[in-house]
Amino acid sequence: MNGTDPTRPDFTVLSVCTGNICRSPLAEQYLRAGLAAIPEIELASAGTMAVDGDLMPDQAVTLARSYGADPSRHRARFLYERDVSGAGLVLALAREHRRAVVAMHPRASRTTFTLREFARLSAAVTDEEIADVVRDAGDVPSRLALAVAYVGSMRGTVDPPESPLDDDVVDPYRRSDDVFAESGRQLVPAADEVVRVLRAAATGGAR
Repeated sequence: MNGTDPTRPDFTVLSVCTGNICRSPLAEQYLRAGLAAIPEIELASAGTMAVDGDLMPDQAVTLARSYGADPSRHRARFLYERDVSGAGLVLALAREHRRAVVAMHPRASRTTFTLREFARLSAAVTDEEIADVVRDAGDVPSRLALAVAYVGSMRGTVDPPESPLDDDVVDPYRRSDDVFAESGRQLVPAADEVVRVLRAAATGGAR
């Protein structure tokens, strides 16, 4: 736990969408499984228009389980400024959510990405580069923070997407099973890239 605040995890990864019942829960749950070996990381999610306590729709539950995630305990949470200020990495599921997060807490602009933006930027970063960046960091949370900052430094150096929509995960809420499936196909590979970067940072590049 954080040395200055024993109630706060060392490094929180926060996923944000609108209702916190489809996209951001899947991101949270999938990342939790992928990052389970790093106890310093806490996974959380919230929604910019969420109704506290709402359940994931059946389609979202089925999709999460198809990717090995555990949706059984999820309940929606409304996003507050304190959630953002306490996070080391905020992964918005679409550009509108990133804008809302940064408007809420402007200092989070450097640590807030859309999920697919983070994956696009980090694809230009090797595990060896991450290891070099975090080499002198004293603990895992510091390594993670340095890695996030390094990915952020790729803004302006990595080519933008062909379409701005390519940085978003499609919203499947109240849409067909095919749209839910497409949402998963967009989200999961991007989440895999987040897992790669954070694992490389936490281990200092060791395999």
